[in-house]
Amino acid sequence: MKKIQMVDLKSQYDKIKDEVNLSIQEVLDTNTYINGPKVHQFQKNLEDYLGVKHVIPCANGTDALQIAMMGLGLQPGDEVITADFTFAATVEVIALLQLTPVLVDVDMVNMNISIEAIKKAITPKTKAIVPVHLFGRAANMEAIMTIATEHNLFVIEDNAQAIGAYCKFSDGTKKRAGAIGHVGATSFFPSKNLGCYGDGGAIFTNDDALAHTIRGIVNHGMYERYHHDVVGVNSRLDSIQAAVLNAKLPLLDQYNAARQNAARKYTAALIDHKNIIAPIICDVCDCHVFHQYTLRIVDADRNGLMQHLLEKGIPCAIYYPIPLHSQKAYLDSRYKEEDFPVTNQLVKEVISLPMHTELDDEQIKFITDSVLEFLNK
Repeated sequence: MKKIQMVDLKSQYDKIKDEVNLSIQEVLDTNTYINGPKVHQFQKNLEDYLGVKHVIPCANGTDALQIAMMGLGLQPGDEVITADFTFAATVEVIALLQLTPVLVDVDMVNMNISIEAIKKAITPKTKAIVPVHLFGRAANMEAIMTIATEHNLFVIEDNAQAIGAYCKFSDGTKKRAGAIGHVGATSFFPSKNLGCYGDGGAIFTNDDALAHTIRGIVNHGMYERYHHDVVGVNSRLDSIQAAVLNAKLPLLDQYNAARQNAARKYTAALIDHKNIIAPIICDVCDCHVFHQYTLRIVDADRNGLMQHLLEKGIPCAIYYPIPLHSQKAYLDSRYKEEDFPVTNQLVKEVISLPMHTELDDEQIKFITDSVLEFLNK
């Protein structure tokens, strides 16, 4: 059996090395390292894939979130609602811009931001909602957009973990996650479903004026060289990373299908155990692209299971062990523990198993057998 990796980028690269190497070589041959043809090509290709009018590449996913908020003109003191159960980058940029983060609980079933918690958190100072499509599963964007319209709020989608997923609407239509709110942001960190070989990110919007503003922000506030029309930053996707992404984007749906297939096999093996709550996967599973495959371990020793798997050479991880409202940087007297019952339970129960495009049946069986071996002791 091949050595099990949490993310097997080497095996993935081996299958596409000719395309990747050729694309990178074209950059090296033309010496167009910043804002070169590969960046513009990737921008257009991603616009077509997402069905969105404007993609603005940038240096990383955290920058993408920050620049999206800057582009919307949010002001210090404005309240921004987001999920308590996610990575810190989402709330980090809110604080950096001197906005007021408002952390709310998540839904127990899908682990995404709770619709009822959003409704309860809205005040006259609320200006935006940041749903996070956690672990690759699309949040309930129809409900979120309805709330935003009722209260005249911006919606900034954190799509770092769910590129390629669809959001379904009650009228039967589907739209790509990240392309529904007023603006979306994603990361191309190497381990993402669409990852480059360094750092990278992008911002999406259908708003022409907002796209124009953001294009200036990412380039020092310039639309014309040495003319600084807005306060900006230096955040650009370099051409070599765009070359890698151009080679991988045509394969993204195939990559996501491989993740979904692995998830189905995991769930089939684990779903019936009394101590496991596994993701439910529908026959046409396009709302979840499984950036992570995350179990909940109930009435059993989650930490002991993690140690057992590691001892057997199976990498695994706990995303996320500490709620954001309990992090030293984001402590606030406004937050009460009773406001976060789901998050506080999830951090004690979740564990993520290896998930990537190269998992094979032998590896999946060894992993699931090892999980069951520990829980059946």
